[in-house]
Parts: sequence; C-alpha cells; structure tokens
Amino acid sequence: MSEESGSLTEERTELPIERGFPIERVNEIAEKEGRAKMYYRPIYTMHKWWARRLGCVFRAISLYTLLDDPEKVSVFEPGHEGSTLAAYSDDVDGESDLDIASLLERVDMTDPESLWELYPKDVRVEDKKILDPFMGGGTSLVEASRFGAEVVGNDLNPVAWFVTKKELEAGQTDVEELEKAFEKVKEDVADEITQYYKTPCPNGDHDADVMYNFWVKELDCVSCDSEVSLTNDYRLGKGRYSEDDCYNVVCPKCDFVNLVTDWHEETVCGDCGNGFVPDQGTVGQGKYTCRDCGQKYKIVDAVKEQDGFSTRQYAIEYYCSVCEQQGANKSEYKGYKRAEEEDIKLFNEASKQWEHRDEHKKFVPNEEIPLGILSDSSAFEGGIGGGHNILRQGYEEWTDMFNERQLLCLSNILSRLDEIEDENIQEYLILAFSESLNYNTMLTDYNPGYNKIQPIFKTNAFRPPVKPIENNVWGTDEGSGTFSAMWDMVKNGVDYANAPTDRYVTNGETNKTAEFEQTVGSASELFCGDARKLDFKDEFDAVITDPPYYDNVIYSELSNYFYVWQRLLLKERYDYFQPHETPRAESIVANPAEGKGAPEFESELKQAFSSIHKALTADGSLTFTYHHASSESWGELLEALCEVGFEVTATYPLTADINKFIEGEAVSFDIVVVARPIDDTEPASWKSLRRDIYRTARRTRKQLEENRDLSRGDIGVMEMGACFREYSKHHGKVQRDGKIMNAKEVVQEIYGIIQEASDIGVEDVFIDLLDTSNVSYDDVNKLCRGTNATPEELKEMRLYNQDDGFELGTWDNEKRQAYIQERVNGDGGDHLSNLDKLQFLRYRYEKGQAVQNYVEKWDIDDDLRELAGRLADVTGDETYTRVLGDRDITSFGN
Repeated sequence: MSEESGSLTEERTELPIERGFPIERVNEIAEKEGRAKMYYRPIYTMHKWWARRLGCVFRAISLYTLLDDPEKVSVFEPGHEGSTLAAYSDDVDGESDLDIASLLERVDMTDPESLWELYPKDVRVEDKKILDPFMGGGTSLVEASRFGAEVVGNDLNPVAWFVTKKELEAGQTDVEELEKAFEKVKEDVADEITQYYKTPCPNGDHDADVMYNFWVKELDCVSCDSEVSLTNDYRLGKGRYSEDDCYNVVCPKCDFVNLVTDWHEETVCGDCGNGFVPDQGTVGQGKYTCRDCGQKYKIVDAVKEQDGFSTRQYAIEYYCSVCEQQGANKSEYKGYKRAEEEDIKLFNEASKQWEHRDEHKKFVPNEEIPLGILSDSSAFEGGIGGGHNILRQGYEEWTDMFNERQLLCLSNILSRLDEIEDENIQEYLILAFSESLNYNTMLTDYNPGYNKIQPIFKTNAFRPPVKPIENNVWGTDEGSGTFSAMWDMVKNGVDYANAPTDRYVTNGETNKTAEFEQTVGSASELFCGDARKLDFKDEFDAVITDPPYYDNVIYSELSNYFYVWQRLLLKERYDYFQPHETPRAESIVANPAEGKGAPEFESELKQAFSSIHKALTADGSLTFTYHHASSESWGELLEALCEVGFEVTATYPLTADINKFIEGEAVSFDIVVVARPIDDTEPASWKSLRRDIYRTARRTRKQLEENRDLSRGDIGVMEMGACFREYSKHHGKVQRDGKIMNAKEVVQEIYGIIQEASDIGVEDVFIDLLDTSNVSYDDVNKLCRGTNATPEELKEMRLYNQDDGFELGTWDNEKRQAYIQERVNGDGGDHLSNLDKLQFLRYRYEKGQAVQNYVEKWDIDDDLRELAGRLADVTGDETYTRVLGDRDITSFGN
C-alpha cells in the first residue's frame, strides 16, 4: 500500500463496522445476557472482573470488524463438525443466491443487518491479528479468538492478566483432568472443613448443614457501657415458603427468629415476649443509638476509641438433607434459627485450631491493607466521597477481613492446592479459590429481600457491613459462593471454551446454537505491562478494546483483594506477582491517591493511543467501547485520538453494559468508537467545515429516521460520529478568525449544529422518559442528544433527581411539586410551562383540591390539550385530559 499522504483513506477497504452496526440486534441479546451471564457465556463467570463488557457486544464488534475479505472467510454450521458452508445459503438445487461478498457489500448505515445472519454461525477468518492493550477481563480477546484470529492481550494488572490467561487456555484444557484434581482435593480436605459448618437441626436429633452464619458487630455504649449491636434492622430473610409476604426477624433481646407478616409494625417475640419494631435498628447516618439509654455516637469514632469492634454470632441459615430425605416440608429442612451454644462452641474450636495451625500461616496474606483512595479517601485532598474509610473501621491487615474459622478453612484449601504438580490444572483451582473469596469474607452481607448472600464487590468499593455473613467455605447442597460452587463455575467455563455456543433472538424468541468446533484461545499471547510502552510496530490488523474511563473504577486498589491471595502460590512462578500489591502509579486513571486528575488522565490516554497507532498496520482499525458523560469528554477523546494520527470513522450507541456506576454516580451512556490511522489532515476554514458538518448531520439523521427503529438519543450518537469523521480529516488545521480550533471547541460547535432546526424540547424528552422502562440517567443524556433540551435544564426543572437514586419528576414527586408550587406562588403562573400546569392540576385533583379556577385562569390552548393527551397515552392516566374538559372533574373540591 502506498505510504504517500492521503493514500490511506483512498485505498483501504472500508470495514462493515464503519458502514453500519446492528445496535437493535445486539441490544436484544444484551438485555438477556446481562441477566444470565452464566448461561450465555459461562467463561466470563469463572472470576470477577470489574466493568466487564458483555460477550455479545464484543462478538458483534468482532464480526463487523474482522470480516473484510470474503476470500478469507469460512462459515461452518454449529454442530456439523467439519461441514463448511462454502456457498452460504445454497438452496436445494445448489444455486447460491447469497454469498459472503454479498453480505459484506450490503451493510450500510440504514440497513446493517445482512452480516448479522452470520452471528450464530461458526465463522473463521484467515490472517487476522488482534490486539487489546487494556484487556481487563479478556472479553474482547475471547470473542475474537472464536473467529480463529490470533489474539494478543495486555494489561497492567496481574489479576486481569491471570484471569484472561486462564480464559484463553481453557479451550486447550482437559476437563476430565480438572475433575480428577478437584475430586482429589475434595477427598483430602472437604470433610475437615465441613465439620465446622454443622448445627443442631431444629427438627430432630441430628445435625444440619450451615449455609450461612449471621454475625453482628458490637461496640460498648460510651454512655451506659451496654453492648450495642450494630444493625440497621432486624430482618434475616423473607419467609420463602409462606403464602404471605412474610419476613423472618430476630428479637433484639434473645435472638429468637420470628416470622412476621409486616416487619414495619411492632411485633412480640414468640420466645421471650419482648416487643419491638423490626425496622427500627440501632444504626443510621454513620451513628449508633443505644437501645438502653438512647445515646447516639459516631461509629468510626467509637471504633477508634475502643480499638476495634467485637462480633457476635446470632443466627444461622441451615439446610438439612436428613429432613429432606424424610419428606419434610421445605420450610422445615431449610430455614433460619438463632445461634445456639453448640454453634458458638464449634466456632471456638475452629478458632483454637487456627491459633495452633502454624504451618498454614504462610497460606494467608499477612500484609497491611495499602493506603489508597478506596481504603481511606479522606486522607487525600480531592478524594472521592462516599465514605471510603475501611482503614478507619478496624481493618488494618488483609486477614482482618476474615474470621478465624474462615482463615483456617481457606488456608487448608490453599495448602492443598500448593501440592498439585500440574501448573495448568493447579491454576484453575486457584482461580476457583480466588473467586470464592468474593463470598467468603466478613465483608459480605445478606440481601433479606432475595434470601441470598451478597459478594464483597456488589459495589465497586470496600463496604464493611455491620451484619457480616460467614459463608460455608467448602459448601453444601444449598447456598452460593462456596469453593465447590465456584469450582463448578470454573469447570463450566472450561467446558464452554472447549465447545462454545451462542444465543440469539429471532422474532422475540431466544435460540441457542449447537456447539461450535472452533475453541477459545487457540492462538494467543498475553503481556502484563503498561499499555503506553507496548513494543509493537505495524503488526496488528485491528485493536479491539475497552480503555479506562477517568475515575470510573480504581481497579488497582480493588484487585489487591484477590491479588494478595493469588500471590501466595504464584509469586515464585511469575514475576508479575512478586510485588506486595498491584501497580498503581502507572494505572491510567484519575486517582487523587496518586496525585492524578483529569490532565494526567488525558495525557496518559493520549500516550496509549499513540502506542496503539504504532502497533497497527497502515490500514488497521481501532474499535473500542467507551463511557461518555458530557460534550467535554467527547472533546477530550476526539482530541486524544486525532492528535496521535487517528480519524474517527463511526460511532454507535450501546445500551448494553454492566457496572457503570460508583456510589450512584452515573456516566451518561456507552458508545462504540471506530477509528483508522490517517497520514495527514487537510486545512479547512471553519466556515466551510461547518457547512459540511451541517449537511452530514442532517443527512445522517434523515437516513436513520427513515430506515431504522432507533431512539432520538441513539440517532444523535451516530449523527455525532458522522460529524466527527468530517472534522477528523482536518484536525489541527481548522481555522476560525485566524486561529486554529481545537477538538473541544469543534465538539461544542457540533453540538449546536445538531441541535439547530430541532423543535424537540423538554416536554418531548420527558414524555420519552416516561415511556422508557428501567429509566436511568443514561436515558436522560441519550434522549437529550440532538434536541433543544439539556440534562441540566431537566434537572433544574426537577424533572429528574439523583438525591436518593434516580427518580423521575412525575406529578406525585415531592421535589417536582415543590418546584411547581414555588413558581405558582411566585408569579401566578405566567412562567409555568404546559407540563408544569398539567402536573400541578393532576396533583391538586389527587389531593381533592379545587382545579377549576386554575383551568379558567390559564389559557387552555391546543398545545396544552395535545400535551395532556400525550401524557394520558404514555401513562395510561386519563386524568390529565379530564382535568381540562370535564366539568365534574375540574370542579372537584369546590
């Protein structure tokens, strides 16, 4: 290929993903896969990684990125070993009316779905080499490898490296050998561990298995010296097998478990006669309240003054196989009970064993928890909020996150894993062990509404609960998160890697393919290092990745929890596991603990893009998913890409994602960005470029509105991408009034261009929000894109708020009504919008207050009636229209 200026864009093949992407089809699958990852792609449930993209997203990206030459594509029918569809879609007469070349050619922005027909097929590509420099949990590499591509991955974090390594090796691993190794470990240690998780069955003279031990933290009251059990309420869990919506609640005086129909009302303990209200605990807003004297005191201060806290076991969830086999009811063989003397004694025995098990001390991490933004945010200027202060809550070393019984059992398993000679087999068992730590720590709690344990990382933070849950480390037939359960998940992942399947949606119905012959990871290589220092040049056909986003997840600090345990067996094998913690300073993330903010993040991300540019072949492509919150972040991204020699060739919205939030702080929505290397850019005046951008925006919108079933927000993202493509050709050479415009300035102008000539306003966006299921802040941003409305305007009007989670400003929302009432009282309605008026009338009607006088005073025009009809349609609430025209209704309350 010629290397002369301008040659790249003229001679390179346009990829399918640059011409179109089937957002609708991807999201059909993503909506389902996000709720059932273990069934769709169990390989990604082998071990925790944060903000992991869904497999279907990266499979679709790979499909539309890797297929560019029909001569180098083979398609096989899953389940038909070795049977290629050389002439795809041949009919019975052998006459082909559809081939790969045709599928590729037909992909465009208005109809990208021709290639989607290959999504459920076992597709192979030749001579493709793919890089992911920020591989994280490895999703991009696993999906690209399933197309037969050679994949190379890199990540700075050793835990990410190890998890991805085992995913890519799974397709070449013998499941039977794994099972033999596990059975040998089970034979050696299972009985010794499970003996510490027995409890007297409440239904007979025999033992039941403990599923979970319930503990509570306690502090001495600073006023009366009573012991204060720290609890937000006294629920254990729902009454699973009762017809009513009952809850099992614990008596705060005697720990007896009572079944109540309303846990908000006062109840009387069936054992000691104590009266209490189950929803009135002792903890709130970081303080405890002593039940004996009423003293309120800050918990963190009490922990510091008393040099920690004590814990007390008070309840158990049990499962009795004996009772089940004898035909007992479910509510008898599985349920809750208070902890008895035998249960306390069993824990003390385990504690004594741990005290004297010196040979196992080397199999637990004795290091201190590093000071960081997620362990003590208040120690750093500019630290993020949310009470990240685990170091101030009595936790100093990693072992403080576990009780003695857990340490005994976990070290027992790990010491046995240390004896396994086959490194590959051993590492899969280490993976299962490490994932079990997600549920086997005193930092897990219990969800009483769903009767299940919640992992330590249910949020992207260390959140010590006041009522810790101790899991059954090895496991029983019931319960989740145990070592044996995690082993099953690892085994399922390896099974899947050896014979992958896919699920897809046809006419609303989910279908599952037969097994693919192409295994996972047949040609792969991984590196553990800084993405800015990759030593590749002109080597990769494509980079497919999910780079870090500002301060969304501080992986380095969170992953230390797994790292310190993995390191115990891996430090002699891999240099990456020699340090006592994962790399932090080199992480591309805004982290006040490292003195890094927005400028550092932007600079380092630009360096990474430069390294990627160098690694790509001249006609290679960069495709990545990203989170965006504002026009400013768009500008920063565009600046970073263009500055190192990329042009943006397409952008697409994605509603498919997982953990995008920290402490409820939202990023607006997710996009796919496609970029290609560019030799040089051409000078342009802003006046001429503005005309091109305006025409591009209008043409893109018109094509999409006429041909695709997309939301306005989705169209706005694609419209923006088309405009970016126009700008990318001239980056660094766009002049306005004699000065060069930077990307951020251009993005602001593009926003204005897209919004011009749009009569879509606040009321239209709000109605769309009412019509959106599981509405979130993401939807506000997406629906505002390409309209005259802004998220800030909607927030100012209290049409949504995020004070206590995301809430829409419906007519019955207190904050919204307060806003409207203030305007009614302040200016008599002169500045009320039609939406304000209708919600005000709807509220007054509900409260039995007069509305007719307002109807007569205000100008009830066609616009107001039309809006009332739209509100009635979208909410199913005809009161909106009736308050404007029905005399009986509008006079109500007079």
